[in-house]
Amino acid sequence: MSKKVVVTGGTRGIGAAVSHVMSAAGWQVIAASNSQEELDAFDTSAGIDVCLLDVTEDASVHKLFSNLDNLDALVNCAGILQRDAEYDLAVFQRVIEVNLIGTMRCCVAAQPLLAQSKGAIVNTASMLSTFGGPLVPAYSASKGGVAQLTKSLAGKWAENDIRVNAVAPGWIDTEMTQGLRDAPERSEAILSRTPMRRWGKATEVGNVVKWLLSSDASFVTGSIYPVDGGYKAL
Repeated sequence: MSKKVVVTGGTRGIGAAVSHVMSAAGWQVIAASNSQEELDAFDTSAGIDVCLLDVTEDASVHKLFSNLDNLDALVNCAGILQRDAEYDLAVFQRVIEVNLIGTMRCCVAAQPLLAQSKGAIVNTASMLSTFGGPLVPAYSASKGGVAQLTKSLAGKWAENDIRVNAVAPGWIDTEMTQGLRDAPERSEAILSRTPMRRWGKATEVGNVVKWLLSSDASFVTGSIYPVDGGYKAL
């Protein structure tokens, strides 16, 4: 029987890449999104199941996980960023609610199933888990929180044989970075700081997630893995 993984935010950007990478590796994938339009447009030809999920709503999260008989992994990719707007407290609160509290909400809901399977969680942190983003204070705070949450859950849930890790993507070629990639000066500033001198691919993040969920990473927990072409190293 193939292993089962839920990928929140699994129908766009890095989440979509994770969904396809895990499906290609033989996993049964449930790609969740809060957008019915995204679900309708998502390519399910690889056998990926899709479902509607709002990580900010207890009832929505409970409905998804309570209807599962088994689960081997959870990948939390649901996240938002509101550049230049996050000093508005309502926007700040919304970003925290999705990125940090939403991650915790899904982890807690999945924990009983993962304890049964001795499964694993991969959260999505960021290079901004490490240093600040003046234009995105809420995103930066939320991703710093995700990194610390990952370590805390790893420490607690090791007693249940649940491994909890995170990936910390750098500048990845996704819809979220389209505006930066389209601005020559901004793009050049980013690439000149990146030792590998290119934008990352979402599938490159997906491949690290795949490894973290595999038995090859059976003694890895509480770790935050940069996938940033060396950006954070300098």
